[in-house]
Amino acid sequence: YFVNILFSTKTNKYYIGSTDSPEARLKHHNAGATPSTKSGAPFWEIKYLEKVADRSIALKRERDIKKKKSRKYIEWLISSTS
Repeated sequence: YFVNILFSTKTNKYYIGSTDSPEARLKHHNAGATPSTKSGAPFWEIKYLEKVADRSIALKRERDIKKKKSRKYIEWLISSTS
């Protein structure tokens, strides 16, 4: 599983999620099939991927990142892996 952070150049917003197939999930978001990301389609890009052992760890990590409610933290996280 992966925790991912997507960025839309159209809306200038980040989206935090988790998936077992990052590329397929990206296509799903860019197709406008997810209500929460539809406004940013088709301009979503993967900015961050973090591989974890299983789905429950991915969901916990996703929640941890979202709880911070900080664009600055998200951008730090992205830049720390570059």
